Order: sequence, then structure tokens, then C-alpha cells
Amino acid sequence: MTYVVTEKCIKCKYMDCVEVCPVDCFHEGENMVVIDPQRCIDCGVCEMECPINAIIPETAADTEQWVEHNQKYATLWPNVTTASLPPKDADQWKNTPNKMEHFSPKPASPKK
Repeated sequence: MTYVVTEKCIKCKYMDCVEVCPVDCFHEGENMVVIDPQRCIDCGVCEMECPINAIIPETAADTEQWVEHNQKYATLWPNVTTASLPPKDADQWKNTPNKMEHFSPKPASPKK
């Protein structure tokens, strides 16, 4: 079992999860993060840290698309080991349903 990041993360990208991950399994896109299932050790620490419950076990109902999504983008986006600030409008997006239409497949911009 591994954990996956779901669409709740899109446009919020709170990165509390990144800071607590003991194996650095997060990868950062322009407007969300994903978990590398090959690196995840199933500790569950990230799930508890996410302030909007965007991280769930892959065994939860209806996660198939998120397992695939995390697998795909973990190979395309850069690994991230330190949190950055969430977008300025993250709080406005945190309770928005069906955010997939706002997903960006672009990797995160390089940190300065």
C-alpha cells in the first residue's frame, strides 16, 4: 500500500506533507504535489499533516485514477524535500470540489 495525493491539492498545494516525509517521496508540479509510490514507505505521516485531507491510502474507494496520476507525475516532476509557501489564494480553493479542470501538468518552477 502507498498513499496518493488527490485533486483536493490542486491550486492549494499546502506542503506540510513534504516537510514530514522521512523518505522524500514528494514531487512538485505547478499547482499540486504527488507521491512517488516507489519511494513511499506507507508510514502515513503525510496523511495526518495535510490540512485539507488531500492525501489518502491507495486502498480507499475510488482511488484508481489518483494512483495512476501520482505514478505518472512522480516520474515527470522534480522531487521536493522542503516546503514552500502555498499559493496566495489557496484558502479560497481549499473547499472547491471537482478541481481537476484546474490541474496543470507543468512541473514546478525552479526554486530561487
